[in-house]
Amino acid sequence: MGLFLIIGLILIAIVCGLTYLLYWIPKKLGYPKIGKYLSILVGLFFCVIAFLTVFKDQLFTKNDAKKLLGEQDIHLLDNFEIIENESSSAIGDYYHTFILGITVKDKARIINEIRSSKNFHFDKETETYFDNREDYYNGPKRIKNYETETQFIRELFEPQGNGYAPTWRKIEIEKQSNKITFEDIDE
Repeated sequence: MGLFLIIGLILIAIVCGLTYLLYWIPKKLGYPKIGKYLSILVGLFFCVIAFLTVFKDQLFTKNDAKKLLGEQDIHLLDNFEIIENESSSAIGDYYHTFILGITVKDKARIINEIRSSKNFHFDKETETYFDNREDYYNGPKRIKNYETETQFIRELFEPQGNGYAPTWRKIEIEKQSNKITFEDIDE
């Protein structure tokens, strides 16, 4: 917590210093209006970025959810609702999850797609399928479909190269309810 506070204060100082410099330099050169407009423009730019960063969970839309699910060939045809959306990030880590309430028709269609995929398994051990692989950072993109006692799951694992966190996304369809959960983890 203390580290984030220090980093935040440093960023605020840099933004304020940059804004002041963009006002002060043109003013000293004899162009005070240009300095004023530049500082206002830069200040507004940083305010918009801060606003979007702080309120990104509240600005999450149904189209964003459709896009993320579509990357794994999960398409919702009927209306749905966003029940929960949460994301968090730290240095080197990112975690995003959302839960959607879907219709019975969409649920049945998605479960059928997962069951009929060529690599479908009913095996709890497949949950660790992507761990400890030699091609963790440089291997091919992999999609795994499996069923547990309570869920149908589709996982996407895509290496991004040495030194970069692989993309790992998991979609879980609950057997007992009409909910779909999406998880995106970058470590």
